[in-house]
Amino acid sequence: MKNITLDRVVRFILGLAAIAVGLLIMYNYSNLVVFLVLAMILSYILDPFANRLQSMGLNRTFGITLILATVILVLVFISTSVIPIIANQMAELTAQLNVDNIQQISERVENQLINKFEFLPQGFLVENITIVFNELFNVNQISSIVSDALSIFTNIFSAVLVVPFAAFFFLKDGSKIRRDLLQLVPNKYFETTLTVIDKIEKRLGLYFRSVLMQSFLVALSSWTTLSIAGLDNSMSVGIAVGLANTIPYFGPILGYFLSIIVSIIETGNFSLVAACILAIFIVQMLDNIVFQPMLFSRSADMHPVAILFIILIGAETAGILGMLIAIPLATVIKITITQLSWSFNNYQVFRRDITPSPGPD
Repeated sequence: MKNITLDRVVRFILGLAAIAVGLLIMYNYSNLVVFLVLAMILSYILDPFANRLQSMGLNRTFGITLILATVILVLVFISTSVIPIIANQMAELTAQLNVDNIQQISERVENQLINKFEFLPQGFLVENITIVFNELFNVNQISSIVSDALSIFTNIFSAVLVVPFAAFFFLKDGSKIRRDLLQLVPNKYFETTLTVIDKIEKRLGLYFRSVLMQSFLVALSSWTTLSIAGLDNSMSVGIAVGLANTIPYFGPILGYFLSIIVSIIETGNFSLVAACILAIFIVQMLDNIVFQPMLFSRSADMHPVAILFIILIGAETAGILGMLIAIPLATVIKITITQLSWSFNNYQVFRRDITPSPGPD
């Protein structure tokens, strides 16, 4: 009780008020918070390139501008060259998604399954597929789907404007921002806080850069192997497989599932299923044997079982978004706990029961 003073009480109340205001702002302006997080991730990915240009004697501000301009040009190229191709493939695929065509495909697939597995009841696939299709493409839901699509495109347009702008200042003034924040930390906790931040930034930077490159390589490999397999929509499926691969364990399963579904829709039978499964299998072997060891993409430094349960918890909490952020968030928590535990065991400033050692006689 002797340690409780008016000054400490006032600081505690002000701290709680600041946290409450921060949470309220994050809740009311969640889109801006997401943009800032994306900008931080982008800055982690690009920071080594900015440091490299600076070490070569180039002005840091000019180097950052050059890097971000290159990124924007790449995005413009993708939006004008790659996205139209994907859109055309998706339009062709969507054109095949009508009730009559889906029923015909379902009947063919059902007949083949019943011939091989006689215990299956007649109409088990056609009836269920028709119900699901009608639910997905209910006319009453079209207005809400259009509204959601417009909202997504609005957010993407806002992100394109905000994220590079914020990333520029994170790259340019990152050390100053970190220094200003560390001034709020008491001196006795300064070294521990600095170490925690440094380790988290290095680990997250490695994770995001590696996963980005891994996703690109998996997408490119999937596109190539699925093209060889004879899939018409190989580019769009390959990119989807690369994006799904950012989710450990579950991403490859989604890749298999997506390629099988698209191959059946394209052909109306199982003629391409085996080839598509083999194509994705080859990509997964490349990923496990070459890409992951080369990129250290599993930089979370956790047991595979722990990673599996962390992803399941993320999926249960926030769906696909939770699965994507589960590993980075767990990495931050693990590093923080490990460093704090080490500091409590090794730094005397954390021990209040330490008795000063007697001086020399």
